Amino acid sequence: MSQNIKVAVAGASGRMGREVVKMVLADSQLTLVAATDRSTKNMDAGRLVGLEPCGVMVTNDLELALVESQPDVLVDFTAPQSAVSNTRLAIRHKVRPVIGTTGFTPQDIQDLDNQCKEKGIGGLIAPNFSIGAILMMKFAAQAAKYFPHLEIIEYHGDQKLDAPSGTSVKTAELISEVRKELRQGNPDEEETIEGSRGGYYNGFRIHSVRLPGVFAQQEVIFGAFGQSLKIRHDSYDRAGYMPGVNVAIKKVMEYSGLVYGFEHFID
Repeated sequence: MSQNIKVAVAGASGRMGREVVKMVLADSQLTLVAATDRSTKNMDAGRLVGLEPCGVMVTNDLELALVESQPDVLVDFTAPQSAVSNTRLAIRHKVRPVIGTTGFTPQDIQDLDNQCKEKGIGGLIAPNFSIGAILMMKFAAQAAKYFPHLEIIEYHGDQKLDAPSGTSVKTAELISEVRKELRQGNPDEEETIEGSRGGYYNGFRIHSVRLPGVFAQQEVIFGAFGQSLKIRHDSYDRAGYMPGVNVAIKKVMEYSGLVYGFEHFID
């Protein structure tokens, strides 16, 4: 791609935001034109991430940054309570949103899709940008055709706000596209401790583990007579998401409307 894409990063001083800034600065096809954060301002974005100054100062006013820098894409890994409004703001200014924050409702996604189409721009909301995680989801959906009895276990750090994770919900949605609802287990089973069987989704269960020292893992366990199958993905570092974010920034330029799920951007 010869086109140079102008990128703004919301939540630039966050753990994911810093990785996005570093990735954008390292790619000659991308240009960082704005970086915003509620808690940091008047600091060069390059210095913020431990690099040489890049000439882009971090500000806490997203709308002003979008107006002044006129980016092509806004990358947002902020909190759920701000991501929806940030996405609406970006679309209003014809900036393509690439959102890695979970917490959007189906109605939010539909409304934002309509807004993108009205403006003639593309957008992406993705629960997970890890290419390995996307493959895990695809393999799980494929396996569910033959192993309809399954459970999902996802592991994250104890400070994660939402449960189950957006990745596990997306995995469940993909599985449910190819698997009819099947209520698993003994029909007379009874929880002696409420919630011990996990969250119910279309007949199977999702279990959320929250512990300090854990980063991000997920496994889908399939059971059948005389055998079982486990499909697992482990993330060890936030840098592992950046190849996917890089692909998303470039691919979103080719779309009209809001896409839900990074799997649509890879073959």
